[in-house]
Amino acid sequence: MSILRSFTIGVGGLQAIGGGMSVTGDNIANSQTNGFKASRPEFQDVLATSLKGIDGGDQIGSGVRLAHITPNFTQGNVSRTENITDLAINGNGFFQVESPFGHGYTRDGQFHFDKEGYLINGDGYKARGFRADADGNIINKPSTIKLGNTTIPAKATSKVEVMMNLDSRDDIQEFNIEDPEKTSSFNNSVSVFDNVGTQRLVTVYFNKTDNNQWEYHAVVDAEDAAGGGDEGTVVEMASGKVIFNDKGELLQEEVGSNAFNFNKGAAPEQKIELSFGKSITEGGTGLQGATQYGSKSAVSRHTQNGASAATITSMSFNDEGLLSAFYSNGETRNIGLMGVAKFENNEGLFKMGKNLFKASLKSGQGALGKPGQTGRGQILSKSVELSNVDIANEFVNLMTAQRNFQANTRTITTADQMLQEVLNIKR
Repeated sequence: MSILRSFTIGVGGLQAIGGGMSVTGDNIANSQTNGFKASRPEFQDVLATSLKGIDGGDQIGSGVRLAHITPNFTQGNVSRTENITDLAINGNGFFQVESPFGHGYTRDGQFHFDKEGYLINGDGYKARGFRADADGNIINKPSTIKLGNTTIPAKATSKVEVMMNLDSRDDIQEFNIEDPEKTSSFNNSVSVFDNVGTQRLVTVYFNKTDNNQWEYHAVVDAEDAAGGGDEGTVVEMASGKVIFNDKGELLQEEVGSNAFNFNKGAAPEQKIELSFGKSITEGGTGLQGATQYGSKSAVSRHTQNGASAATITSMSFNDEGLLSAFYSNGETRNIGLMGVAKFENNEGLFKMGKNLFKASLKSGQGALGKPGQTGRGQILSKSVELSNVDIANEFVNLMTAQRNFQANTRTITTADQMLQEVLNIKR
């Protein structure tokens, strides 16, 4: 009977609107949940009954049902923080973590390091990305992100590079190690490191031996040399020649002796290459290191590749998701790169709670890659993505649902009154 059908339709409407209210209530409840994505209830009419068979056009609907709950993956606002391990994704993609159900995916980038050095979220799930090797080069193989050893060993200096000018106007003279200051035209000191990380001061003296030709002698104080010597004297560790062309460009270098014998536990005969740039004979321009012009001798820059042993003093992510460590000796090394997982169909992901999603047949498998590549969003450091819930819109949805609910109750009460009238006919 059509009156009884009205009861069913009304009850179905109450159930559907109640389900929709649950979705709206869940959105409102998570309006302050970082990385939360709001959902939208989608309704469908229920299969109708035809009054004239399958070819007829007159049909009576059988109510409504809550057919789908579709997540909204629009970008949430990004809020800046002071936590170095807070990360946000600007664009498409998810952070990938190791969870009890396998790989979990989240937009909540509130991470920190545990006691074992793993980067984890608030529930202790390890974040995944790409680790770096001992030299700081990112390995293109997905893995968990871990600090590893917080100390780095000492590194002996193997090369010193010098950019300088030697004055072509200087006089020719012969170097005497007994009196290096007076028998050289110019000198410069550079700090190097031995194999155990002890800092040593090396002074390089330059004396002109002929037109366009110079000698250099690298010496250390006797107190730093193996075997020692008299106080105030120096010991030669390396020597060679620097030859220029008539234009003052570096033509070639000639290496003489090279054996740095430091004391106090240092390895014997440490080799330290003294490089004055790429000479013309090596295919260079002759202007990339040492030059010989008619101006005062001076060093513009020198570098060396050694370092003392050090420990981590601080860490930071940059806006490309690269995690770097800063050490007490001034060195910086890459530790890892945060990964971003991409799906073909974000709406097909399955919610697992705890701000996590799980891949499904509808979403496809998550492809973990580097931020900013092939459609993946950028990583923002010291930031978190806020919920994308629009409170004003949700309140409007609440009011709409309330009126819809009231209207469906009117269907039930009206059908009840009509049925009561039918029952009263007997009286």
